[in-house]
Amino acid sequence: MSIEQLADIARAMVAPGKGIIAIDESNATIAKRFAAVGIENSEENRRAYREMLLTTPKLGEHISGAILFDETIRQSTKAGVPFTKVMMDNGIIPGIKVDKGTHALAGCPGEVVTEGLDGLRERLKEYAKLGAKFAKWRAVITINEEDGLPTNTCIEANVHALARYAALCQECGIVPMVEPEVLMDGVHDIDECYSVTEAVLLSLFDALRLFGVELEGTILKASMVVSGKDCEEQASVEEVANATVRCLRSAVPAILPGIVFLSGGQSDEDATAHLNAMNQIGPNPWPLSFSYGRAMQSAALKIWSEDLQGNIGKAQQTVYARARDNGLAALGKLGG
Repeated sequence: MSIEQLADIARAMVAPGKGIIAIDESNATIAKRFAAVGIENSEENRRAYREMLLTTPKLGEHISGAILFDETIRQSTKAGVPFTKVMMDNGIIPGIKVDKGTHALAGCPGEVVTEGLDGLRERLKEYAKLGAKFAKWRAVITINEEDGLPTNTCIEANVHALARYAALCQECGIVPMVEPEVLMDGVHDIDECYSVTEAVLLSLFDALRLFGVELEGTILKASMVVSGKDCEEQASVEEVANATVRCLRSAVPAILPGIVFLSGGQSDEDATAHLNAMNQIGPNPWPLSFSYGRAMQSAALKIWSEDLQGNIGKAQQTVYARARDNGLAALGKLGG
């Protein structure tokens, strides 16, 4: 696939008023979500849950793509229609999570590195045949000023892996979504989050250039610049929006087709309000949209759990409402 074709897909992923829904939870992660609402973590329940999400009426009005888990990209609706066909028929681009999760980084206590590069080329080729047009790889950066975290070693190890992953994606005709998540966990203030996020992004784009990754065919999935969740002074919506946009303008090349944000443990309302405020600051060099998981699903999951058959329509109404609100926030028009 040419860089022009990859760029077309990347631009479609951040089309005006649209964003990405992340339904790529591993079986272990979805087990925790299900357990919290009393659902058995069976393959059929996981399939039925993803079907409920992906068949939400009019979802494609505000959702441009969905990140799937390995199990999910191989599944079909109860009627036998592959999920990837359901998505494409509704204008939703199939994506796939390809990393193998975080593991302790040797020599760096308290820090992790994401693994999964071994065999990735072959897996990407298979995912492309299954219909995936983009992929996602998540790195995790922890802030702990008392322990001197993050270390440069951790940052460099993770951005190196992100760059190698991105280069392999483009080689296989898949748009890479690079996700360097700076965790909200901690007592740090918004200024410390800004400094770490800026350093991570600057290192990331240096690594992407080093490995010859074409930025025109790449999407950044970024964390917002926020106060640590245990910080005594929590930044306001306006402070988060201003700090995040300033940080991105400092570190992210304008040639990038777009940036989508993870919710990162924020409440549904905060994630949407922050995105809306950022888009009211513009114009920005790139579209700023969303790639939310829990912030798109949590309310719908609770409704669905109360009656797996009878509450499908009601749960889907909630999914659509969240997609609509975040689509408006991606335009800076929520509540306008």
